[in-house]
Amino acid sequence: MFEPFEYQFFVRGLIAATLVGGLCGMIGVYIVLKRMAYIGHGLSHAVLGGAVVSFVLSINFLVGATVWGFLCAQLITLTSKKKKIAADAAIGVITTASFAIGIVLISRYKSFTRDFEAALFGNILGVSVGDLVAIVVVTLAAVAVLFVAYKYFLFATFDGEVAEFYGVPTGWVETLFSLVLAATIVVSMQVLGVLLIAGATVIPPVSARMLSDRFRTVLLLSTGLGAACGLVGIYVSYFIDVSSGAAVVLVEAGVFALVMSYTNLRPRRMPNPLQNVRPATVGQPSPGETD
Repeated sequence: MFEPFEYQFFVRGLIAATLVGGLCGMIGVYIVLKRMAYIGHGLSHAVLGGAVVSFVLSINFLVGATVWGFLCAQLITLTSKKKKIAADAAIGVITTASFAIGIVLISRYKSFTRDFEAALFGNILGVSVGDLVAIVVVTLAAVAVLFVAYKYFLFATFDGEVAEFYGVPTGWVETLFSLVLAATIVVSMQVLGVLLIAGATVIPPVSARMLSDRFRTVLLLSTGLGAACGLVGIYVSYFIDVSSGAAVVLVEAGVFALVMSYTNLRPRRMPNPLQNVRPATVGQPSPGETD
């Protein structure tokens, strides 16, 4: 039972998966409530293009891929503001084009140092000390940003137009969130892979949402579920010898199924959707923030 802990690569992978799972669960709450699940899926593909471009230009992977993902997110925002272009269409065009750039460069240079299959599906064998340090730094930075600007993010998440009316700098809030999201996706690649990051950012918050109507509770539950599923998923992947990212997402899907079964069986109560909760002002808690 404790055999895996004898290997340093497994311990590093376990810590990385736990942190990445919690980080994706935390960021995912904002993504799901803003109905932006598709952008998380799209940016994870776009970041692969940034990773390959960084390699070709001899730029630090973490810096280059994060900047590339951030620029893609900003480009999506600018494009979607055009009246004739829907947000999902802008995401589809820009992220698939970025992904295609990565594939073209890989096929052209045939010397991409990061294993392509690991980049797509995740591989704990490739989690280095440097990767672990980067994950810790991004996790702490994301927690700090969301804690300091908590009420601004909360207000902008539920109603951007009203938040802007009350003086919330929604443009800067969205820009800062795009940067945090891009960094999260980049550090999650080695553990989850670009094809499975979307699951880690959507499943825990959706499961948490079914268990509570309060934003703060949902945020804590989603983070805890993501971290726990990351830990269990990596542990299981060692024994059945499968992709780490796939194992983590399947554990999260199993938790989602259990939560859905539980909520369907428990006594019904009057609904109190989070989407209808609107903070009165930036300085005052919303009706769903009373706990």
